[in-house]
Amino acid sequence: MKKEILMAGVAAVISLSACHEKKQEDNASKQVCISDSLSKMVTIDTAKLSTIKNELTLSGEVSSDDNNVVKVFPFSSGQVVEVKVSLGDKVSAGQTLAIMRSADVAGNYTDLSSTNSDVAVAKRQLDQAEYLYKNGISSERDYTEAKENYNKAVAANRKVKSAIAINGGGHTDENGMLTIKAPQSGYIIEKNITAGSFIRNDNNGSMFTISNMKDVWIWANVFESDIAKVKVGYTAKVTTIAYPGKVFMGKVNEISSVLDPDNKVMKIKIALPNPDMLLKPEMFTNVVITNSEQQQSVSVPAKAIVFDSSKNYVVVYNDKCDLKVREVSVIKTVDDITYIASGLKPGDKVISKNQLLLYDALTAD
Repeated sequence: MKKEILMAGVAAVISLSACHEKKQEDNASKQVCISDSLSKMVTIDTAKLSTIKNELTLSGEVSSDDNNVVKVFPFSSGQVVEVKVSLGDKVSAGQTLAIMRSADVAGNYTDLSSTNSDVAVAKRQLDQAEYLYKNGISSERDYTEAKENYNKAVAANRKVKSAIAINGGGHTDENGMLTIKAPQSGYIIEKNITAGSFIRNDNNGSMFTISNMKDVWIWANVFESDIAKVKVGYTAKVTTIAYPGKVFMGKVNEISSVLDPDNKVMKIKIALPNPDMLLKPEMFTNVVITNSEQQQSVSVPAKAIVFDSSKNYVVVYNDKCDLKVREVSVIKTVDDITYIASGLKPGDKVISKNQLLLYDALTAD
């Protein structure tokens, strides 16, 4: 009895296996044709041998172009009376940024008044000594001494005028008020003073930083393990949180020779035009570096790939009534191109638009 039951089970397994093999044969031999109306809805692409591109995703931030930045430093010490601009303001060359009250400037004007008087007195004495000398009344020594005194007075006066010019020139007055003006047009990207602040002339910090913002730099961080994957000239795609649908295209312009001692990353610089002023300093960015490797493989448009049951497939086109589903091994996908390790050869034609309709028809039970 047990022997009869065992034989019946084996027969059932063989029967099911035969049915499964018949089903596979039916699917393999299933014919699906592309009608004239459907042919207008599909796209046929040809697999080709391509150099594999590689992508490296980095984080970075926007910085001003140092070649187009002007830092405004104090001319002299003093107290800020008024600040007329705010961070981010657009300014024109010559526009007033701030007003200071400076004891140094007031002292310079006092010295100027004093030296002007000294020059006037020395000039009268020189004229008198010259008259007396030419008429034989005084000696040449007296005339020479008067000339030297006049030259000293002129030199002292010139020194004070130079100090006034250095401390603001035409932007100052005798009351010690110093007007800070913008040296160029652009945007205030840094502001380090407020009304009431006291400024020392030995302070190394700038009062304002102005950039025209027409060009910006992107500084991206490259980890030590990825240094070999980045070279000058590689293409860079920059995106931001502020403009998620916009891509800024550039190239790697500069690679740092040293690693940041704090976070152990290497800095790379990407210069970008900024005509619409969308990119602003300190803005966070996502940077994708694309480079071409020496390795080659068969490639097809990424949209031709059908992912099903953890595997990748393509619909191969031989003619409108000869379509096959073929499994492929994918290496990677970069810039909407998928690189294939096996399953396709150069010259094979694949459906890359509405191929899912054909795939479902070819694999339906």
